[in-house]
Amino acid sequence: MTDQPIPNDPDIEHEEDAEEPEEEEFGELLKFTAGGFAGGLLAGAVLDALGFQRSGLGQWLVRTLAGEGESIFEGFYAFRQRLRQAAGTMAEAYGWGKLIGMAVPWAIDGLSRLAGINVYGIEGFYIAYFYALSDQFGANISGLLFFRRREGTWGRALARYIRHPVMLTSLAILLLVPVGLLGARLLGFSPTTQVYTALETIAANLCWLPPTVGWLRDRRHSRSSAST
Repeated sequence: MTDQPIPNDPDIEHEEDAEEPEEEEFGELLKFTAGGFAGGLLAGAVLDALGFQRSGLGQWLVRTLAGEGESIFEGFYAFRQRLRQAAGTMAEAYGWGKLIGMAVPWAIDGLSRLAGINVYGIEGFYIAYFYALSDQFGANISGLLFFRRREGTWGRALARYIRHPVMLTSLAILLLVPVGLLGARLLGFSPTTQVYTALETIAANLCWLPPTVGWLRDRRHSRSSAST
């Protein structure tokens, strides 16, 4: 008589869960990015027309909309999921992380101006980076903590992290975007108008890439499930 696995063995179920990609609803998050980009460009155009090309408060508004507009909606999505008492997903954790990370660039921008840093020069390249991607830091950390809660140990959580395409895409963005921003400033770009400010922030805001990867992953999993 051969040994048969026990159907309700939690260890076996855990291994299956680790291998089986779950539907994570990243398609929901993709809906919010274009609205933020459009809002940033529109605000920039209006402020330029009104003569506020170098208004610090105007730049705050434009960068917030262009770099973090989607985070507001993604936070609403996460909150809605919590109110619905839906099962916790990676997309929900991602949305909470992005919402929490929003306020960081406001402080960095304000302190930089108070310190006399030329936010239009080469040395101010990091301003756009944090507006565009501080929420991505929050999403990345929140995703790792999600894995930690699911897996129970940091070792298993890190193993899931390095196999998860959304988390790896997020990490790559965080490392590569500042290089591009610094290169643009070195080549002479300067956000001297609010529209330029919006365009710089939009170019740096690659936060749509990780949810796109997750959405494609979900679609591939759905198709494979339907064919079996």
